[in-house]
Amino acid sequence: MVTIGVDEAGRGPLAGPVVAAAVVLCKPRPSGLDDSKKLSAARRAELEEKIKRRCRWAVGVVEPDEIDRLNIFGATMLAMTLAVKALCEQMAHDEGVGEVLVDGNLTPHGRRPEWCWPARPIVGGDALEPCISAASIIAKEHRDRIMREAALAHPHYGWERNAGYGTPEHLAALREHGPTPLHRRSFAPVAQLQLL
Repeated sequence: MVTIGVDEAGRGPLAGPVVAAAVVLCKPRPSGLDDSKKLSAARRAELEEKIKRRCRWAVGVVEPDEIDRLNIFGATMLAMTLAVKALCEQMAHDEGVGEVLVDGNLTPHGRRPEWCWPARPIVGGDALEPCISAASIIAKEHRDRIMREAALAHPHYGWERNAGYGTPEHLAALREHGPTPLHRRSFAPVAQLQLL
């Protein structure tokens, strides 16, 4: 039975998708795993490469229009479900999931009809459980890459620097240039602009 770690990146930004990652750690596991927010960008990139090369992993991505439809909590639960489902599709038929460890205080269990795995929430799990730390690194790196690519098409908002979070630079650009298709219409700073 395998243990899967799950974490997400991108609940708070005003633009871009929410991304969840699911990871089954390899043995021996990559050393130096920690909450992605505590690692330098260089260290995160190095660990991401090791995790992707040696461990089993998958991501789930939920786009802004779906975030607006479901709300960010529902979209996060969906992203986690998609990530675990994609990871399970890579597993052998005789391999079972012992437990899915989810960063935070809630899991998709009972919140997504297609969630069918035993799940346990762990508050601060990205710093406590190596498999969740690995998932936090994969999710953050994957999402940051999406936002850097999106910044090429929408250069005014500084997404390559702020990853879609509501920094003063991003808010100023939003007021000047208005929202893009990648902005979350249901988030207050974007919604308020549409009322002006």
